[in-house]
Amino acid sequence: MSIQKSSLYAITTAAALSLTLTACGGGSTGGSASGGTWDKDATVNIGSLYEPQNLDNTAGGGQGVTEALNGNVYEGLFQLSDDGDVNKLLAQDYQVSADGLTYTFTLRSGVKFHSGKELTSADVKYSLEKVLADDSQSARKSNLEVVKDIATPDAKTVKVTLSQKSISFVYNLSYVWIINSEAKDLKTGEDGTGPYTLAKWTRGSALSLNRFAGYWGDTAANKQVVFHYYKDATALNNALLTNAVDVVTGEQSPDALEQFKSNQNYKVNDGDSTTKLLLAFNDKAKPFTDVKVRQAVSAAIDDKKLLESVWGGYGKLIGSMVPPTDPWYEDLTDVNAHDVAQAKKLLAEAGYAKGFSFTLDTPNYDPHPTAATFIKSELAKVGITVKINTITPDEWYTKVYKNHDFTATLQEHVNDRDLVWYGNPDFYWGYDDAQVTQWVEQAEAASTAAEQTELLKKVNRKTAEDAASDWLYLYPQIVVASSKLSGYPLNGLNSQFYAYDIKKTG
Repeated sequence: MSIQKSSLYAITTAAALSLTLTACGGGSTGGSASGGTWDKDATVNIGSLYEPQNLDNTAGGGQGVTEALNGNVYEGLFQLSDDGDVNKLLAQDYQVSADGLTYTFTLRSGVKFHSGKELTSADVKYSLEKVLADDSQSARKSNLEVVKDIATPDAKTVKVTLSQKSISFVYNLSYVWIINSEAKDLKTGEDGTGPYTLAKWTRGSALSLNRFAGYWGDTAANKQVVFHYYKDATALNNALLTNAVDVVTGEQSPDALEQFKSNQNYKVNDGDSTTKLLLAFNDKAKPFTDVKVRQAVSAAIDDKKLLESVWGGYGKLIGSMVPPTDPWYEDLTDVNAHDVAQAKKLLAEAGYAKGFSFTLDTPNYDPHPTAATFIKSELAKVGITVKINTITPDEWYTKVYKNHDFTATLQEHVNDRDLVWYGNPDFYWGYDDAQVTQWVEQAEAASTAAEQTELLKKVNRKTAEDAASDWLYLYPQIVVASSKLSGYPLNGLNSQFYAYDIKKTG
């Protein structure tokens, strides 16, 4: 599992959502391709560092499965556009009861799965229950536990009753893939309704998608998409330079950007990111049970220097879990800001004047090892000894996320509006504040967007002041593409990468 993919609360009420009928699209896309006529039968080669763990997003498929399959192979009742809008997709329409507890969805007609089976309400019910199942590893599971009952009055109607009001319910549904209820072997195969079908997955190498001739919406602008997977940023950039790939979903090596900026054959796009790099403390494990220790560690680390060393002039400091694109954003970079003297003072007050030692569980892919080494050096200046324990994503999921067997860890959280995890004392980092939990619950039951925003701003400030985690920086979202390409996503919210609008000239 890759926790980056956890997605949570939206700003708008279900009744106020600006929903539009759409298929295959919407949102920010890359600029016009240079000259020539685009080839409708082109193969678009996409370079990525994130290969799926498996192809089931309820079975720990990770960031890679979202990037490759979300919106391309699988679709939801609603879709989150690259601009963050929630649009109706497989839902033709819906109604909400006066008390806000019952949602009645009417399904779009003429939709078929890749196997040829027609979409029915039974498939929607199955897909929701799959997310909510006991063995589900979906990061959306807890958000959808408000679902009390799912009824299917007829083949085109789904009636969902909630146990309590959820202002984010429709937003959260945009992350639920609708899957054929009769499908098998979803870890290695698929049966979605999207514009592409799975052609072949060669583990460790590539995953290819073919245009689905029976797609209900607009035909994909290209015939085939191939995601090519690389182990590091250097190999990824070399693939782009040698035309082995046409576009890189997210540039991870800012030092390499100049060679693309100065070359007319490429375009460098700097979009909006929601990905936060966290030094996540286990707030239930000593010494991080002490708020002063957490504050001290946060103050001891020069986040600005770290960001500059990893990303050069790209990325942002945020000081909390909330990026500027979230409605409840507030600049909190001055809270627990870099101050070595203050860090030493706080450690002394907490009884650790001579420091302490702890193990930092660190994912083995960039930029985590680099960040871990930097943090080790910074904390040594205040007497804290860091032992770096490098682990794989699978090990991280089991050890840290599932078993909470850690003292501190590095992890990237990709999604927008995911502040509310701090209202869940059972989440992997163990932050437990009764007032924050209450505010989060009240925000989700809010009747208006303004009420929700006010409450979550309080959560944002309280968690920042408590140094619930140390939010090191906000990633940039840099998409580098061949100048022959247009129509690619610029922002890639929550690591999705819609490929169906990409056009490639000859």
